[in-house]
Amino acid sequence: MRPARPLFPTPVRHGVPAMTSSPLPPATPSPLLRKVPERIAFMAAPTEVARHEFDRLTHQYGNCHPGEADVVVCLGGDGFMLETLRVVLEQNLTVPVYGMNCGSVGFLMNPMLEDNLPKRLTTTQAATLHPLRMTARTMQGDTHEALALNDVFLFRQTRQAAKIRVDVDGMVRMPELICDGALLATPAGSTAYNLSAHGPIVPLSGNLLPLTPICPFRPRRWRGALLPSTAQVGFTILEAEKRPVAAVADSIEIRDVVSVHIHEDRTLAVTVLFDPGQTLSERITAEQFSA
Repeated sequence: MRPARPLFPTPVRHGVPAMTSSPLPPATPSPLLRKVPERIAFMAAPTEVARHEFDRLTHQYGNCHPGEADVVVCLGGDGFMLETLRVVLEQNLTVPVYGMNCGSVGFLMNPMLEDNLPKRLTTTQAATLHPLRMTARTMQGDTHEALALNDVFLFRQTRQAAKIRVDVDGMVRMPELICDGALLATPAGSTAYNLSAHGPIVPLSGNLLPLTPICPFRPRRWRGALLPSTAQVGFTILEAEKRPVAAVADSIEIRDVVSVHIHEDRTLAVTVLFDPGQTLSERITAEQFSA
C-alpha cells in the first residue's frame, strides 16, 4: 500500500520553516489556551494578502516552527486552513490551530485583527475535528490512502455517467447508483460541497455523516442518507473502464478508481480555535438559516 501523492503535501510557504519528516520536539498540549502563548507559528498561503499579513505579524510577534509552538496561526482561506490542519495531523502535533481570514468565505477562519493577538487567543473556544480516512484502489492495482477533514467525493471523469454500488458496513444498500458522483462528508464539511449538492447540514455533536449523491439520474429521487459516524462506507465502480471515476479526499485526487472505502478515524484529531460567540457549532447552526 502506498500513500496518495503524497499523503500530506508538505507546504513550503513564504517565510515559514519547512515541515520535515525528522522528529519534532513535542508540542504543548493545549485544547484551550489558558495562558498567553509565547510561541506562535505563522503559516501563510501563497497569496499577496496572506504574505503581507505574515510579514506584519511575524515582525510584531516573532515566529517559530509549528512543532515548537503553543499555537499555529493560519493566514489564508478555508482551503489553506484544511491544508494546514492536514500538516498538523501528519506530523502528529497536538498544537491547536487558529485561522485568520485572508481568503474569501472564511467559514473556518476568524477576522484578520492583528492587535493584541496573543491575548485574544486566550479567549478562544475550541472545536475538535476527526478526519475521514479514504482507501482507494485503482484499475492499475495500486492502493492509496488519504485523510479528509471536509469530505471524500467521487466524480465521473468523462461524459459518461458513473455507475456506483454503495455498501454500508458490508451490506449492499444500493446495487446501482447512476450519477455524476457521490460524497461522504464530515459534520464540519457538511456546509461545503455537501450543501451545494443539496445534502443536509449536520451539527458537530450529531455523530452523523451525510452520504449525498451528486446529480443522481437513477434512482432519480434518492437524496442520500444520514449515517452514524461509526459507519464503514464502500463505493464500488461498475463498468469502470467504460465509465472511469476519480476519488478526492479534500485536495488529494486519485484517478481511475475501482473501489473506495471510507470511515471516520477517531484515533486522529485536530483542534481548531474560534473567537467567542463564533464557534464552529454556531456557524453550522447559523448556516441553516441563511438565505
